[in-house]
Amino acid sequence: MTSMLDGCTPWPQEHVDRYWSAGHWRGNTLDNLLRGWALQYGPRTALVHGGTRLTYAALNRRADRMAAGFRLRGLRPGQRVVVQLPNVPEFVTAVFALMRAGAVPVLCPVSYRAPEVSHLVRLTQAVGYVGPSVREGYDHTAMAADIAAQGPFLRRVFTLDAPGTASPYGGLTTDPAGCQYSPLASIDAAPEPPLALSADQVAFFLCSGAAAAAPRLVPRTHNDYACQARAAAELVSLTEDDVYLAALPAESDFAFGSPGVVGTLSAGGTVVLAEDPEPAACLAAIARERVTVTSVVPAVARLWLDALPAVRADLSSLRLVQFGGATALDRPGAERLARAWGCRLQHVFGMPEGVLILTRPADPEETVFTTQGRPLSPDDEIRIVGADGRDVPAGEAGELLARGPHTPRGYYRAPDHNARSYTPDGYFRTGALARRTPDGGLVVTGRLGNDPSGHPVASG
Repeated sequence: MTSMLDGCTPWPQEHVDRYWSAGHWRGNTLDNLLRGWALQYGPRTALVHGGTRLTYAALNRRADRMAAGFRLRGLRPGQRVVVQLPNVPEFVTAVFALMRAGAVPVLCPVSYRAPEVSHLVRLTQAVGYVGPSVREGYDHTAMAADIAAQGPFLRRVFTLDAPGTASPYGGLTTDPAGCQYSPLASIDAAPEPPLALSADQVAFFLCSGAAAAAPRLVPRTHNDYACQARAAAELVSLTEDDVYLAALPAESDFAFGSPGVVGTLSAGGTVVLAEDPEPAACLAAIARERVTVTSVVPAVARLWLDALPAVRADLSSLRLVQFGGATALDRPGAERLARAWGCRLQHVFGMPEGVLILTRPADPEETVFTTQGRPLSPDDEIRIVGADGRDVPAGEAGELLARGPHTPRGYYRAPDHNARSYTPDGYFRTGALARRTPDGGLVVTGRLGNDPSGHPVASG
């Protein structure tokens, strides 16, 4: 059985052996992959954010020094750290640095407030928090201080300050609860020898799509996430000439690894980070940076389409736009998108739980407009079942079940929920209703009224 954190469900050994022998799992940790990317693509631009440009070599160096700085501040291998940052270079750097220090990042949406964040801290026994000092009028540092005062876990807070401002906590300070506060920019130390990390361990946690004060956590290992991001990058033929615009939240599975940030970096491309999907800024960034690939949800797609006549940005560099969301982009909307942007579209159905179904870039428009495509991996196993748990006849709708090399076998520390959301033989019950097309594609038609996964479909 694969060794994971306590509270995680491992893949059965027979599946572990299959994924290794098929080459889906390759034994490299994500932070070590960054070292390789830095050697291969060193002087190329890895990240762009406004006027900031960071090369692969600089990104790797910053991750190295920040990892040493985190360890100097007392973080130890296996400890969990909540990361709640917008789409800024520090998000990418901090996530890779924490993994390199042996800690486990808990990727937290910036929109979460005290109820959700305190739940994540308690659930993971997180000792650290990385977030903005203040963002859009909300005091994240004060929130972290309140959480630290209420429990025994949170004892290290690292704040990202807006340019030209200083944290109200100044430099390294300690509050009455014994929690230390440090500006994230001060986390810097001479690099240390690499830790011996295992790729079958949890690399980070993703939050489930549950709209509740108690979100569940999906443990993603180095092996399974590297498999997903690499396969998704290969599917859309990403190269070092591609530029990916991350306009959706970078902590989401869609923007982080479908192929997103990680997939683009694996190919030597450039990631442009946008803190907000606001149309004028994003369309201008596409024109300025010659973006070739981006991802949108239907609401963002409609905003960008409506704004295009006024912004009049040159979008001729775009070759592929991925679209998916909790609500589907209807066919007229998809056709309008394709006409307005003059590029290929890719329909994506994905969930933080590791389910990823996509159309292929070479698929005819009819397939892209009317189906969600096919599973990412040839070793993804899909079932469509009725209320009795039996497979429905071909072409009929039923609940979509999935398991595979990038689909974890359970939520973190949630045995009761796992019993409802996973079949005894390890299939994840997505709660989505789907049917197969004659050529093997999948069409998602809705979701169960009583969704066993506890949340709406994350993309569709």
